[in-house]
Amino acid sequence: MLSESNLYAALPDALAGVDLPFLGARTQGKVRDIYRHDDRLLLVTTDRLSAFDRILGVVPYKGQVLTQLAAWWFAQTQDIIGNHLLDVPDPNVTVARLCTPLSVEVVVRGYITGVTSTALWHQYSLGNRTIYGIEFPDGLRKNDALSTPIITPTTKARDGGHDERITSAEVVEQGLVTVSIWEQVSAAAIALFTRGQTLARRGGLILVDTKYEFGLAPDGAVVLIDEVHTPDSSRFWIAATYADRIAAGQEPDNFDKEFIRLYYVAHGYRGEGEPFPLPPDLAVQAAARYIRTYEMLTGESFAPGAWPAGPRIEATLRQWVVGMERR
Repeated sequence: MLSESNLYAALPDALAGVDLPFLGARTQGKVRDIYRHDDRLLLVTTDRLSAFDRILGVVPYKGQVLTQLAAWWFAQTQDIIGNHLLDVPDPNVTVARLCTPLSVEVVVRGYITGVTSTALWHQYSLGNRTIYGIEFPDGLRKNDALSTPIITPTTKARDGGHDERITSAEVVEQGLVTVSIWEQVSAAAIALFTRGQTLARRGGLILVDTKYEFGLAPDGAVVLIDEVHTPDSSRFWIAATYADRIAAGQEPDNFDKEFIRLYYVAHGYRGEGEPFPLPPDLAVQAAARYIRTYEMLTGESFAPGAWPAGPRIEATLRQWVVGMERR
């Protein structure tokens, strides 16, 4: 585990960001830069942090943690469903097959929790017992485990808002995907989540909920895309302290992006307007949690790449583009 001083020392570089060259078609996302070349994508995961659908700041080494952890998870789940990963030539870089993303993302939830308007607990606390078309019993407490994991599909947020709620029935009724594809992704999502919960428990974590993105490969096959089971795409709690904290009416120890959201909510921000910058001490605490999550899940010590991020990524990009042009 990196020391706190090491994480603070990494802040200036993270705050400056990585100045990437424009090579081919490029899209800058909230937490990554995407380059396209023929039938491949080059995904550069950055240290930028997005919560409440806003960019709030940076977390040191976050890009490396997300890239390497997602690659590790792809390896753990490739027997369940294929994925778009081709290579990880750099701690921040993934080369992926170019796929057509489905217009629906699949959220799997094992607990009733959350702080935003789309969260199960928020809706349940308002008295709603039918959420996302699913019936919930009376008597649930915040952060309780559900009797079985449930799927709550969503579509991409519009106009900077939260992701849109939709039911499984509406996915098909609105023609977002075919019945056959929805059956495939639903089955795969539950299997992925079950595998994720098992491996998380082995590492001392609880996989609470997660979002999966699927796409169609050029041959029409449904594949897993984006990232999977990282502190940005999933919610993790510490297993050893969960029961005691719930009994005491406290929030579970979380090792994911929810740590940032809870901090902002405690300081009066819930996603409206411009957020205040991520304080350096909070960024360092978040970095420690991201890294510790990686280490608990994989059983390996995290070591940052031993090269400056900017020049190394630029070299990787140029080699990749030249290699593609020579094909």
